[in-house]
Amino acid sequence: MKHINKYIIAVALVGVLQSATAQEASRSGYFLEGYNFRHQLNPAFAPENNYVSIPALGNFGVGAASNIGVNTFIYKKPDGQLTTFMNSSVSSDEFLNKLHKNNHLTANINMTLLSCGFRAFNGYNTVTISTRAELGANLPKDLFTFMKVGMTGPSTSYNFENVRVRANAYAELALGHQRKITNELSAGAKVKFLFGLGHLDARINTMDVHMSDNLWSVRAKGEMNIAAGSGLYVPTNKESGKDLDKPDMYNQIDYDGIEYNNFGLAGFGLGFDLGATYDMHQFVEGLTLSAALTDIGFISWNNNHKAVTPATQWTFNGFSNIALDSDQPDYEQNKLDEQFDNIFDDLKDCTNFERVSDGGSSRTTALATTLAIGAEYQMPFYKGLTGGFLFSQRMGGCFSWTEGRFYANVKPTDWFDCSINYGAGSFGSSFGWLVNFHPKGFTFFIGSDHQFFNITPQFAPVGKANANLTLGMSVNFGAKTKR
Repeated sequence: MKHINKYIIAVALVGVLQSATAQEASRSGYFLEGYNFRHQLNPAFAPENNYVSIPALGNFGVGAASNIGVNTFIYKKPDGQLTTFMNSSVSSDEFLNKLHKNNHLTANINMTLLSCGFRAFNGYNTVTISTRAELGANLPKDLFTFMKVGMTGPSTSYNFENVRVRANAYAELALGHQRKITNELSAGAKVKFLFGLGHLDARINTMDVHMSDNLWSVRAKGEMNIAAGSGLYVPTNKESGKDLDKPDMYNQIDYDGIEYNNFGLAGFGLGFDLGATYDMHQFVEGLTLSAALTDIGFISWNNNHKAVTPATQWTFNGFSNIALDSDQPDYEQNKLDEQFDNIFDDLKDCTNFERVSDGGSSRTTALATTLAIGAEYQMPFYKGLTGGFLFSQRMGGCFSWTEGRFYANVKPTDWFDCSINYGAGSFGSSFGWLVNFHPKGFTFFIGSDHQFFNITPQFAPVGKANANLTLGMSVNFGAKTKR
């Protein structure tokens, strides 16, 4: 469990993800006709060929998006040792000036296990089996001010809200159909059958902290829900035999005792994608408009374990032994990973969740829906060159984000096309690209929506944690669609 603690705090505070992550497909390929997976961004797009993806390698990527980064929370001391933002050698102004009012981290994981597309039923059809995971963290600046600054006088009070960490994992079977309605209008839709694998949603809606020389007291309103099938065991301190001399702590969750004994489905759900494209040649020659709503739906989670913060206030001993100075005797034993472990342990003591349901309840959550609106213009002087603009809006409460992206797309031959693009939005600006080879018989693509240039030795972006790399391969068959 200690390793799990370390990973959670790394995700929540540092914003570093080193796992296979991608969105439904790369937004850099939205306007590339030879890109087989753009139907995942808009179901009204039909690939050029019939295709079958290479199992587990049809659409694979790695990345993350955040308005914070590694250098927000980790610092190098004059002796070369790495330390956290809690070390006294890091000034409050230096650290806090790097933060936003709300500090976001989001990531979406999608590994396409198998996908195929074929023409039939007066249109184009797709069948996709994939696994997906969504991660989000929202951490307000006031939380870090409390952690870093602490008391500023004989009596100090803090109030902050919307502290939240959420993660969903599920498998998906998606059936899609696209067809032409008129010569100008095409429409598409998908139905998605969802199979829940795991769910975590921990939130503090509001927290009041009062600090004095004699006592630090906390009063909070929050809730935690965990579901991962019948094999999940979430014990209380009393069930684990811990803190038996403290009756007020009997019902608190024993994080170190959490176990997952056997795999089982955690829930079921249903989702839909809707999309359309319209050729505007009657009004503006070479202009095509498109729009889509993806991931409209829900998942109902069973065997949900629920915990809430107590109605009464409780005491908190503060953040201690997190980042010792070099002149303290046990400095050598307090390396960076131990520092993050200690931060996590103290945050657990500060939040104080008590279990009220041990798996007998259910919970329904909505999918994070994405709106996409695009416009593409074919250059009159060279038909292989188009310019485009894509507006994307993810609607997921405090995990929502917005982005606008400008494109230049080139298709010099029938078997190759590529895109370079530049986006700006909730996570700052980013440069993207995708190259796509699709000769007769196969397709290979590689690209990035968030290109990064400065990384740590662990391949994490030094600045904002915006980075992704995506690639995939498919076998194509049948004649290409004539445009």
